[in-house]
Amino acid sequence: SLSKLQLKTGDLDPRLFSRLRHLQKLDLSDNLLDKFPNSLTLPDLRVLNCNNNKLEDVTALKQFPLLEELTYENNVYLTLNDDYKVMFLLQNLRLLNGKDITKLANHVRRVNSRKLTSKARCVTAHWEKFFRDQLPEKYTAEQVKSIKKKFLKSVQTNVVYGPSSLSEFTRWRVKMIAEELLACSLGLELNTDTEPDENMDENEEESTESPREAAEDVGQVGAFFSYMNNVTVTPSKRKRNNSKAGSGNKRSKSQANTEEETEDVSAEPLHFLQCHSKGNSREDFKTQLWSCVFEPLLDCGARKDPIVSSSRTVATCGGESVCLIDCETGTVLKKYKVATEEFFSVAWTTLTMVISDSRKKAHNILAAAGRRGIVKLIHVAADFCYGEIKAHKKPIATVCFSPIRETHLFTASYDKRIALWDIGIPDCDYNFKASQLLVLEALSIPLRIALVPTCPDQYLLAGCEGGCFAWNIKLDKEQKSRPFEATFQFPDEDGGVTTSHRVDGLAFLNDDVVVSKSSKPGCIYLWSWNRSFDSKGKGCQRTLSAIILAELEWSTTDLSYLTLSTCPAKEYVFCGDETGSVWMYNLSNCTTAWSSTKGKRSDRRIPPTQILKWPELRGNGEQLTEVLINNVVSDPTFTYLVVLTSVNITAIWKKS
Repeated sequence: SLSKLQLKTGDLDPRLFSRLRHLQKLDLSDNLLDKFPNSLTLPDLRVLNCNNNKLEDVTALKQFPLLEELTYENNVYLTLNDDYKVMFLLQNLRLLNGKDITKLANHVRRVNSRKLTSKARCVTAHWEKFFRDQLPEKYTAEQVKSIKKKFLKSVQTNVVYGPSSLSEFTRWRVKMIAEELLACSLGLELNTDTEPDENMDENEEESTESPREAAEDVGQVGAFFSYMNNVTVTPSKRKRNNSKAGSGNKRSKSQANTEEETEDVSAEPLHFLQCHSKGNSREDFKTQLWSCVFEPLLDCGARKDPIVSSSRTVATCGGESVCLIDCETGTVLKKYKVATEEFFSVAWTTLTMVISDSRKKAHNILAAAGRRGIVKLIHVAADFCYGEIKAHKKPIATVCFSPIRETHLFTASYDKRIALWDIGIPDCDYNFKASQLLVLEALSIPLRIALVPTCPDQYLLAGCEGGCFAWNIKLDKEQKSRPFEATFQFPDEDGGVTTSHRVDGLAFLNDDVVVSKSSKPGCIYLWSWNRSFDSKGKGCQRTLSAIILAELEWSTTDLSYLTLSTCPAKEYVFCGDETGSVWMYNLSNCTTAWSSTKGKRSDRRIPPTQILKWPELRGNGEQLTEVLINNVVSDPTFTYLVVLTSVNITAIWKKS
């Protein structure tokens, strides 16, 4: 027994352990181990206890081939995928975490392996089609290394199999098959490094639900995939209400061109997911989906995902659940549920946490909030909701983190207040302290909030039920409860100006250009923050005219809460409508002219670059109609477009 000795990985000296050739039972519980050294040997080890450590990988356990009993409970970074790995690697294992896994292990080793081995044809075909010709007849070791790396990354992305909860395990097995192909058929050296070579972050795969709940939900989602995949995806036949953006040109399956189209975006539909159903019901086409945001990338060293070079994991919320989705594969990586909640908003931040022995590690934290006025804080990699903040007594409409202060969270509520919180950084036992720093008083319910990019610690802009407002949020002031500093006037339908109108869409396109959508039908405004707001002006509650740069042509609907988003890196604006269509605007040709202080307002409305039409989908045999697009968000590089609907469908499009 070496339990409770504060042992770290470096304390397990292979020179000592390799002499213990007859050791059968080893207790390493309640220590600080983050992995196993590869050369402990222990050829006769039968029982191993690793409970309450910091283990991040299990593949090194294959050095104990006679192991029969293994426990590693309370290692927060290990998931269901790791259970499957040890069952595959350890042929004699019969007890895992105190449970008899004999039947399941046989299934994993035989049935699952047979199915995966059948994928060898796909792996071989992938090599033949895309990589064989890249290898010259006479090649150097460096060329082999390069093409092997590219092939392994590509094959794990493109050869997909199995339920979402086991996607990391099956990708691990696909990588094995690919390496065997390279070694046996092609004579390329097999990777014999038993360290977790460029593994995907294994903590991003398993649901936060119990295994039984997770299995039920994966089955439900998988069933939906099966009949959705048999649907013919065609353009919707509905017409836009009196919109002049459409043309008589024939449209492709996934796109609609306008008369003044400037380019072909060529976005193709990838997945249509029903993963927010109440009670996992297949009949639920009523749950509204409201918010989605892409996960920030982390550089996790050896555990960095070798396949994802840009963010493709998105958090979505609606109804009682929050989901994490891999946009490329369509797999639901995790699902977090609160039966009495209706989630309206999610936001990411990256906290540097102390994990053990004063070591620091960056982790992504997800904040989720909604009807109960409570913010849930979720450590995604650990599948753990570690805390909550009772932020408001009324529902929270939206949340966002400061881009420069990672612990600062803004919450906008139906109580007509926007609060700034410091959520703190949890310690290794997830103890944390949250504190309220500021309260911004609004005259009406704040619907959308945005921090000014050039001074995110000084000014906040909010679209509210009763107009568009700005607050000074500098913390060097003593006043903790503040009225708005300015309200903005916009053109009204009668040719005049007004400050009283619902602003349900708000985002910055770049450091200066604000995109906002108001209750004026058929119009999205682009206006200049710098020219509209005079930071040197005196006094609070000033009325300022929004300096309009252009108007975007949009649907003539008078429905509210169909919000917009921007992709600043690509200078795109996205907004859905009441017919299931997504309007996309490429404004790269306009922003240079607007940046000039003498830039004039465009005389005409700018039509959409392209409109993605809602395809004809059938759920439970019936066509889904009356689809509202509540939100549309792209990843930072505009590779994926995630569309949230009023009918419990998350649609994912990919730019070709």
